Amino acid sequence: MRILLTNDDGIDSVGLHVLARAMRPHGEVVIIAPDREYSGAGAALGALHIIQPEVHRSRVDGIDEAWAVVGPPALCVMFARLGAFGQPFDLVVSGINPGANVGRSVYHSGTIGATLSARNGAISGVAVSQAVTGFGIEGQGWDEMLVGQRWETAAEVASAFVGGLVANMPTEPVVVNLNVPNCATSDIKGWRHARVGTEPPRKMAKAVLEPKLGHDETYHVRMTWGDALELPADTDGGLVERDFIAVSYLTRLEAETRDDMAAVEASFAATLGH
Repeated sequence: MRILLTNDDGIDSVGLHVLARAMRPHGEVVIIAPDREYSGAGAALGALHIIQPEVHRSRVDGIDEAWAVVGPPALCVMFARLGAFGQPFDLVVSGINPGANVGRSVYHSGTIGATLSARNGAISGVAVSQAVTGFGIEGQGWDEMLVGQRWETAAEVASAFVGGLVANMPTEPVVVNLNVPNCATSDIKGWRHARVGTEPPRKMAKAVLEPKLGHDETYHVRMTWGDALELPADTDGGLVERDFIAVSYLTRLEAETRDDMAAVEASFAATLGH
């Protein structure tokens, strides 16, 4: 079992290092992670016809092979899928992200984006995220929120899940979104299948333009955060708030059938003459 470890917080993230070492019992672990912070990158690759990504050898305690890539996590995974780092990988594990990736955060999470890129290459992926003090903002945790972060709890939970997964790999690739409370393992109340909610526990509330002094018609965007929300108990965010592990299997983006678009389609057809 060859396991690719990545994240969106960069090669120096404590969460990445703790998770990588927790994966060692389950196979050969290779870290291929961004060289810097790429939180919020989603499954972005960048402009492939313009960028000239570099890759650097890195050192992580307890891991035999580690690489830092100048690019987002989905690009790290894509390069691995294309053979840049040797033999094919059997599994991608991404994290530990400081901040629960729940609700709408799943759309822009680079942690999850790496696993989506894995599935594009028919490889299963597990995204591991952990709540932080104050719930974080839009799935992201600031440095001051990480004091006392219980990384080992999330690593232990991820190891338990991945251990079962590698022993019973599904016939079709799966993307698992695993969100873990920030508490001692003994204080976790259990785990539940979770539906993806519509909001994160704490979200951006407002953005305003503030003139940049000395620069005409140039502005800073100043953002403010809303209060922490109490989310429905059956959602990914609601479960983590209540000290449960939330397990969500994420689908592909698929077209849906709509019965409220007939007038639009008729107008469209008439314009085209078909």
